[in-house]
Amino acid sequence: MATSFGTATSTVIPADSKIRLQSFTGLKSSHSIAFTTNLRGFPVPFSAHSIIRAVSTPVKPETTTTVPKRSKVEIFKEQSNFIRYPLNEEILTDTPNINEAATQLIKFHGSYQQYNREERGTRSYSFMLRTKNPGGKVPNRLYLTMDDLADQFGIGTLRLTTRQTFQLHGVLKKNLKTVMSTIIRNMGSTLGACGDLNRNVLAPAAPLLTKEYLFAQETADNIAALLTPQSGFYYDVWVDGERFMTSEPPEVVQARNDNSHGTNFPDSPEPIYGTQFLPRKFKIAVTVPTDNSVDILTNDIGVVVISDKNGEPQGFNIYVGGGMGRTHRLETTFPRLGEPLGYVPKGDILYAIKAIVATQRDHGRRDDRKYSRMKYLISSWGIEKFRSAVEQYYGKKFEPFHELPEWEFKSYLGWHEQGDGALFCGLHVDNGRIGGKMKKTLREVIEKYNLNVRITPNQNLILCDIRSAWRHPITTVLAQAGLLHPRYVDPLNLTAMACPAFPLCPLAITEAERGIPDILKRIRAVFEKVGLKYSESVVIRITGCPNGCARPYMAELGLVGDGPNSYQVVQSSDMMPF
Repeated sequence: MATSFGTATSTVIPADSKIRLQSFTGLKSSHSIAFTTNLRGFPVPFSAHSIIRAVSTPVKPETTTTVPKRSKVEIFKEQSNFIRYPLNEEILTDTPNINEAATQLIKFHGSYQQYNREERGTRSYSFMLRTKNPGGKVPNRLYLTMDDLADQFGIGTLRLTTRQTFQLHGVLKKNLKTVMSTIIRNMGSTLGACGDLNRNVLAPAAPLLTKEYLFAQETADNIAALLTPQSGFYYDVWVDGERFMTSEPPEVVQARNDNSHGTNFPDSPEPIYGTQFLPRKFKIAVTVPTDNSVDILTNDIGVVVISDKNGEPQGFNIYVGGGMGRTHRLETTFPRLGEPLGYVPKGDILYAIKAIVATQRDHGRRDDRKYSRMKYLISSWGIEKFRSAVEQYYGKKFEPFHELPEWEFKSYLGWHEQGDGALFCGLHVDNGRIGGKMKKTLREVIEKYNLNVRITPNQNLILCDIRSAWRHPITTVLAQAGLLHPRYVDPLNLTAMACPAFPLCPLAITEAERGIPDILKRIRAVFEKVGLKYSESVVIRITGCPNGCARPYMAELGLVGDGPNSYQVVQSSDMMPF
């Protein structure tokens, strides 16, 4: 099946607003998606001269007639002593910001340099920190720590992200080391939450104690551990080399160290990544059949647990090549859905994941970062060539893909049984922004009842391990803070998402988080005008730029910022997997 993008075709100016909406055909397909169908995007020409292999140690360019072109970021990585220099020096200077190279390197540590784009004159620099929480799991101690840090060093709010992590905005450079070390010492990490490496691994956030869900969470944890950087740069910079390592399952250590098929750099501190790490960010999600709370096909790798008739996990289906980002008016860039790669037995999953990562590491483009995601490699090569290359690193053939039932979107809002006698409560948080009375109340409840929490891929929060006797008092106090049962929340709001955008995101073109409340009210008014019932809804997602952090290209109605108060309308309801 061909997958392609159209272009903006017209401009609509509502009579009662300054917002301009441009129609955009979005992801197209000739018919409704069957999720075992091959998908392809626009082929992007790949030149042999634009591809380099990751190297384990810096090397001098060979004397040849043509030198492979590399992006500036590739040079920064090569010269950084495994993501240390010059960041380790820049954070110690008196200036409020860091230089260009350090700005790129700090992403690997889980932070972005930002400034308030609404201020004129001198820039007010600050840093956004993003945590790493596989499957969205947040221990009680870490939640309380993040809540404290938001008040002491941030802007007084916490932001839940679409990849099941926290974002902490407004941290000044002089406080970076204090904040980072505090997170590390309180069961947290920001290592690899940004940068050219594996990001946070998604998994269904519901703490359901079924074999499938437990196995999905365990697999997400193991994949995250497998692909965590090993050279110690994170701890060297933020806690002066002190290590805070947790024990790893032996199968993770074995899979990481195995070099039977040439996946590793044997003498490198980074056996999988080498000095150059990956060409671009890399995203993985794990789920179980029917549960598409993780938007499985939007990831570089999508992993689906396959069980036998007795519910015992036996192996995994693997999708590859998903990704949301694109560049406006450049049709060689596009969002893309993942497509089936094959099936592997459960004991092989870490080796298969490493083989896929190694293929992208060695063959993904490093000359132009617009085309460096794995989706462009697969789009250029085709799935058969890609599968063949991965199998060289995997050391065996992939088995046929197993048939799957239809996907469903599962929010897990409201009260549910965990399966061990305890309850969990899913709370809707508009756009993931926790602040004000809501923040204070959540803190009180989580602290009083010693609750662990989980962050969902829809920017919501789940309170876990709640005794039945606590249900009524918790429900009452949460409602007083505006955290209502989902039946009392507008259905449009329950599934809507927006990225932060202005004022701090350097990529934002227009509003998203601050603009979505008014947009949803206006859409609700249109629904009422045309006679649609209150219970009827559509999935609406808004981003302030085309990079797609809120996954607008998978929404039934996606608004993608393309100018001041201007959005492209993505008409992609036929691409929704639920």
